[in-house]
Amino acid sequence: MIQHCSGHMRRFMEVCLLELLFESDSHGYALAEQLADFGFDEKELHIGTLYRTLRGMEQTGFLCSRWQSGGSGPKRRIYSITQKGLDALDEWMRILQKRQVRLSMLLSRHAKSKAAKQEKR
Repeated sequence: MIQHCSGHMRRFMEVCLLELLFESDSHGYALAEQLADFGFDEKELHIGTLYRTLRGMEQTGFLCSRWQSGGSGPKRRIYSITQKGLDALDEWMRILQKRQVRLSMLLSRHAKSKAAKQEKR
């Protein structure tokens, strides 16, 4: 069984977070819920990992944050994408579009090879 590389998933999470924050400013728990739209399972997404990722992205200059009082609840940190984050998101979209084409070609070829081998049986 192949083990998943956590570094790649973290990087994918960063791209997803950039997209979510491109759509609208948000706080951490809402972002955690929205990551499910990209296939992140609650079991594999630790809230501590999410916040470490957000802090790292803020240190890199992709995000900025501010505190917002939640009325009767505690203050929440609201994250926003920066111009540097927008530029990174655009670059990632170009990279992922190229990879999508390559992945489609690989998956198609494998499906044909597998079907051909099964026909021979």
